[in-house]
Amino acid sequence: MKRSRNKLKLAQAHDLPWVSIEFPSSLERAGQVGEEILAACRRHHFNDQDIFAIKLALEEALVNAVKHGNKLDSAKRVRVQYRITDQRADVAIEDQGAGFNPVELPDPTADENLCRCCGRGILLMRAYMSNVVFNPKGNKVTLTKFNENCPTVPNAAIG
Repeated sequence: MKRSRNKLKLAQAHDLPWVSIEFPSSLERAGQVGEEILAACRRHHFNDQDIFAIKLALEEALVNAVKHGNKLDSAKRVRVQYRITDQRADVAIEDQGAGFNPVELPDPTADENLCRCCGRGILLMRAYMSNVVFNPKGNKVTLTKFNENCPTVPNAAIG
């Protein structure tokens, strides 16, 4: 007996609109936006481990946008777009800075970089999120986290 695909259709992330927030470069406002996104993740039943991962990656990406991308210039803006479902969280963070090439960043795990106080943010984002993608200019990062708690997430999508 064949099951109808229509009956099994779930809301796909690409079907949902993005929530957009734009704000002047401010670490305080960046933190508020991060909390708004985490609240949406909680409403969609992400577990504590996933919330921790998203929180860590969001903090790193938002601070990078405000501090490194926009150089704390309140005349420059940060644009955040997100969409959250029971299956996944997608967050895009874009600054008005010159951008960078993530491939050219020094390896923070190399012996000569172990004592440096910066350079670990992208490593952490990649370790904690399901997917991390930078645009070609390097001033926008899109973070994706699949909800490990959701039984409808296909295993193939998590890898």
